[in-house]
Amino acid sequence: MLIEDLEVILKVAEFRSITAAAASLDMRTATASAAIKRVESALGADLFIRTTRQLRLSSAGERFIPKCQEALLMLDLAKQDLKEGSAEITGDLRIGVSSDLGRNLVAPWLDEFQEQHPGVGLKINITDSQVDFYRDPVDIALRYGPPGDANLYGFKICDVPRLLCAAPGYLDRRGTPRTPNDLSKHNGLFYQLHEIIHNIWEFSHEGEILKVRMSGNRSSNDGDLVRRWCVAGRGLAIKSSLDMSVDLLSGKVVPVMTSYTPKSTELWLVCPGRQSITPAVRLVRDNFRDKCKEILQELAKKKILAKNIIKNSG
Repeated sequence: MLIEDLEVILKVAEFRSITAAAASLDMRTATASAAIKRVESALGADLFIRTTRQLRLSSAGERFIPKCQEALLMLDLAKQDLKEGSAEITGDLRIGVSSDLGRNLVAPWLDEFQEQHPGVGLKINITDSQVDFYRDPVDIALRYGPPGDANLYGFKICDVPRLLCAAPGYLDRRGTPRTPNDLSKHNGLFYQLHEIIHNIWEFSHEGEILKVRMSGNRSSNDGDLVRRWCVAGRGLAIKSSLDMSVDLLSGKVVPVMTSYTPKSTELWLVCPGRQSITPAVRLVRDNFRDKCKEILQELAKKKILAKNIIKNSG
């Protein structure tokens, strides 16, 4: 079987459409169909069940596709390892990243990375939804929280403190909350995922956990939009200190109720398996660690974060 034919098979499985797969590979639909027939003939089994309305994997396809994907990734890894001894890093880097982190921090970091390694092509999938490595066109994902699936592999980038933030103008108008009891007088800006609005805010204070059900007039499934509302003075928001770092360092927003600490999170670079860890991925991982460490140290230097909070973050 030709490697090119197997690549067609994987694209068809990804898009559930021969036409869409052919378009993504810049080939005619008839050429893609011929590739499928050659692979199925060599295997002696149909990989797809085709109807007039849809295309789906057969039971044979469900068994074959993951192994095929793994084999091609291993082949690509072998090619990359041959080049690892040289300065050249090549190939496409398909990365999924959340909206706020992706647009405001990761995109510029990857610009610098590509300038240093012009042989690398970037494909960035920005979404706040959980990445599905089989369904979504990504090889790695930078996201908050460790891998929830034991089949996934991940690298911890850093611990990330979260902060209750507001714009100075908002605080001038509405007053500055000092304790959770003061929050009833304020407007919350909420993150929403799968129709669930995260309006119960949790704080730690002197060893005690306090939960507050907030009221507010805005919510969004886009974390970057929640950040923009906060900067514009629309209310209070609990956000990652990395997501808000540019605005915190510029003074566009300030942390409030600093003796009451929202639950921190972790930033992880997640892969579907060890076979996805190419030289480019390792370089990106190290780059992300360095960039995050610099930002957290700068926030501590400006006393926006306490130094003891970030001692384990780099």
